[in-house]
Amino acid sequence: MEQDEDPRQAARQPDKDPKAQARAAKTQARAARAALASMLAPVRRHTRLAMALQIIGAAATIVPYIAIAELAKVLLAPGPADPGEVRGAVLIAVLGLSVRALFGGVALAVTHFADVALQASLRRRIVARLGRAPLGWFTANSSATVRKAAQNDVHDLHYLVAHSAVETTAAVTVPVAGLGYLFWLDWRLALLALATLPLYAGAYAYMMKDFGPQMGRLNAGIAAINKAIVEFVTGIGVVKTFGRAGRAHAGYREAATRFGDHYSGWVRPMLKLEAFSSMAVSAPVVLLVNLAGGIWFVHAGWVSPVDVLTASMVAMVIPSVLVTLGFGAQARREASAAAERIAAVLETPVLPESCRPKVPDGHEVELHDVSFSYDGSVDVLDGVSLRLVPGTVTAPLRERSTLLVIAHRLSTVTAADQIVVLDEGRVTEVGTHQELMVLDGRYARFWNERHRALGWRIAVDAS
Repeated sequence: MEQDEDPRQAARQPDKDPKAQARAAKTQARAARAALASMLAPVRRHTRLAMALQIIGAAATIVPYIAIAELAKVLLAPGPADPGEVRGAVLIAVLGLSVRALFGGVALAVTHFADVALQASLRRRIVARLGRAPLGWFTANSSATVRKAAQNDVHDLHYLVAHSAVETTAAVTVPVAGLGYLFWLDWRLALLALATLPLYAGAYAYMMKDFGPQMGRLNAGIAAINKAIVEFVTGIGVVKTFGRAGRAHAGYREAATRFGDHYSGWVRPMLKLEAFSSMAVSAPVVLLVNLAGGIWFVHAGWVSPVDVLTASMVAMVIPSVLVTLGFGAQARREASAAAERIAAVLETPVLPESCRPKVPDGHEVELHDVSFSYDGSVDVLDGVSLRLVPGTVTAPLRERSTLLVIAHRLSTVTAADQIVVLDEGRVTEVGTHQELMVLDGRYARFWNERHRALGWRIAVDAS
């Protein structure tokens, strides 16, 4: 039977079949979206409340534009202006700004409180889960994986929860309300306000066509850098002892170089296109297009100059939706990938617990034919039987000289009540320091070889 391919691995291999890679990327994207939806379920009610508040606040953003347009018509009308109409227009503008600030501020407060609660909950769940994980899991997974899930990945959810929903709602509501007002003024003004958007939309779609696989490789590169950093920091003691610092950080240098090459190769070709497309929706270009078209419309007698000025102000607000939606889409993609990694940590297998735990009778510990393996293939303990008497100290020593010297100082275990010598996971000798020295076995040989090694010196050849 053919084994299914891991979509995360396929996304990180640039030389694979493009169709297979695209399918794997889509599968991974679906899994990431499902993980994100499940993770955001506890704050979904708060998010919906904030979005409802923001719709009211964002819709109120258009009110000042309408009030200014009406005020301009009153002031430009023949004859003296009516003070009541002027005060009314000003009060309407102030009311609109106040509603916008109040509802928008409350909406952000709701999402930020929800974000704090969600991050605290996720970190507690990660700690609780890993606290019950077998030691072998930590051997197979570096501490960089745990740190990235508990810190970086959880933090990647912040913008999506605390800002994205509210800002995206505002970014959509304001242009929709503004376009509705422009269509009420004149449909030609509304279409003119949208004239430059297709250029940006087409360029953005082109730039995002290969985003999934590229982000997969990008995340793999970040993970490789984190792993290299952890390995280097862990081995600092060895570097200080034996030197060769250049070789020690070679792994980090290689991982950083690969990441930089991939990132620059992906981003550099898109910079010019992104610059030109962004110019198409910039405020000066939008204003120029709307004023130029508005002059034509006024000359044709379709609209008034006041309508053109009002439409131009509203049109400059519309492109902001693209920037916000772009940030929101990027935040959702990053949050989806982070949620998938967090979910993987939260699904870590845990040690089984007895359904009927027993209360210990006394404090003595006995091991009977105990075996253990970190990876399920190589036993580090094999048939170990020991009796640990309360009030005593037992020091297990593995029968491998390099691990013995690095992991333990023999001088620190001489006072132990019981020293256990392990050879390939099996107990070979048990006793105190004096008893094992009299036995003249493996422990005694290690002890003597260690003391002879302390007198070694590196001689320099004078020739």
